[in-house]
Amino acid sequence: MLKLRAKPKKLSSAAKRTLVDQAVTILKKKMPEPKCELYFETPFQLLVSVVLSAQTTDKSVNKCMQPIYKKGFDHDTVLKWGQEKLLSHIRTIGLAPTKSKNVLKLSQIIKDKHQGEVPNNRQDLEALPGVGRKTANVILGELFGEPTIAVDTHVFRVGYRLGLHTEKTPIKAEHELLKVIPAKYLPAAHHWLILHGRYTCKALKPMCEQCDLSKLCPSLPPAK
Repeated sequence: MLKLRAKPKKLSSAAKRTLVDQAVTILKKKMPEPKCELYFETPFQLLVSVVLSAQTTDKSVNKCMQPIYKKGFDHDTVLKWGQEKLLSHIRTIGLAPTKSKNVLKLSQIIKDKHQGEVPNNRQDLEALPGVGRKTANVILGELFGEPTIAVDTHVFRVGYRLGLHTEKTPIKAEHELLKVIPAKYLPAAHHWLILHGRYTCKALKPMCEQCDLSKLCPSLPPAK
């Protein structure tokens, strides 16, 4: 049985870039068109779902919001409903009271300041209630194709285990990952890291024996 090292083997910058190239080749073959697993039909719906997904799973957000989105859901829907009705629809999602307030406020801002459109720049996105750097990175990458990395728990963990960063915070990890992951691989690499962490390189029970990257991984001892 393969067992992870306490800390990954330290890699040089050149070794990190080589590992990235090799890992991308493998993951691209396995997942040619990686996508966000949040369900959405419009940019506004994606924004709402990313805000709702904080500290909960994409699966739980999709279960709650997909039927609503299919009926038509935009900023005017939110403003017509008000916080209480919105809260009644998302109550199964963690931190629903706070999230309902944020979605109501950002809906008003998008209507008043952005002509009903989701902003396409970091400054305006991060000015929206409930939208931090990670959420802005998701929107910029998914909707506008910018070379971003949204460092969630999966990206942070996989990046660390692959020896691509040794940081303690998501924002520092993001900066380190952007140094070694070429822009040409982004934002696809963001999805590859998330999906690999979600389904293979799990937090408590990583599936190292089944991992396509096991031969590259500096967190695993060399094969005997």
